This record gives sequence, C-alpha cells and structure tokens, in this order.
Amino acid sequence: MEFLTLTKWWVVPVIWLPVVCWLFAKSVQMGHTVREVVLMALFGVFVWTLIEYTLHRFLFHIETNSYWSNTAHYLIHGCHHKHPMDSLRLVFPPAGTAILCVPFWNIVASFATPSTTPALFGGGLLGYVMYDCTHYYLHHGQPSKDPAKYLKRYHLNHHFRIQDKGFGITSSLWDAIFGTLPSSKIAAKHNGLS
Repeated sequence: MEFLTLTKWWVVPVIWLPVVCWLFAKSVQMGHTVREVVLMALFGVFVWTLIEYTLHRFLFHIETNSYWSNTAHYLIHGCHHKHPMDSLRLVFPPAGTAILCVPFWNIVASFATPSTTPALFGGGLLGYVMYDCTHYYLHHGQPSKDPAKYLKRYHLNHHFRIQDKGFGITSSLWDAIFGTLPSSKIAAKHNGLS
C-alpha cells in the first residue's frame, strides 16, 4: 500500500485548482459578487490553516501502539518523517484528498447556505493546495527571503529538532495560540542566533 502514498507535487495544483475555480464560479452563478466570493474564499483559507494545524498535531502525530495503528500512522505521516527529503512523500495523494472532501463539504454545507458553500469550501480547498505546495517548497526550495526562509527554518526545526512543537506549515499562528511554539532559545540556537 505504500506506493499509494507517493505523489509528485505538481499533481495537487493541476487537479485541485480547476475544482477551486469551478467552486468560486458556482457561487458567482448563484448570485454572489466577486468581492463576496473573495471574502468567503479568504475565510475558507483561514479556516484551512486551523484544520492544517489540527490534523498535523492530533492525527499526524498521534501516539500508536498496535501493528495496524502503527502501519496506518506510517502511511499517513510517519513515512514523511522517516524520509523528509523524499520528494514523492511531501504532498497528500489526490485520491485521499477526494475522499476527505466529502465529509468536509458536508460540514460546510451544514452551516452555510447553498450559494455560499461552494465559495467557502473552495477557499478551504485553495488553502489546502497552498499548504501542500508550500510544504514541498519548504523541503526542496532554497528561499532567500522571509517569510519563506523563516517558514523553512521553522518547519525543518519541527522535523529535526522538536517534533512535538511547530505543527503549523504555512504559519506559526496556531502554534502561538495553542502553546506549541518551539521555545525561542531552542529556535534561536537552531537558527544560529546564539
């Protein structure tokens, strides 16, 4: 089953960005202005950052103690920590994303109107695409300027120094809010500042 975890980074935007555009167009067709759709999309991206943090902290780093739970954990995230520079293990496979889209769509649809659901969900899906592309870039890109340079240090600190802190990928916002920021002394040492 391990081969199902292998995905080239560019597959994510190629598959999901057309879906995002279609979702935004659907809300416009249902009567919303472009400005309203942009605001709903931004809200969806913001909510995605919380989902990103929550999944990474509580699912991807769950403690396991049986053969099947260890195997499932390895396939979901453990293989990425074991092989952090493997370019085929840095983004989530589209089939898995498609499966997860169903419950997330239903959650959004349960509190949003039929005309706002596509834009809100599309914003969350756009946040996911940005997250996966950012994650790939943080491992294989060579950013020379902040914020990308900071995010790369922040994420590699999570991989190689403090795996129980720094769960945000696209932002350290939720780590700051929920108390999982790496201590400034450790981060400074890792970044060569002390």
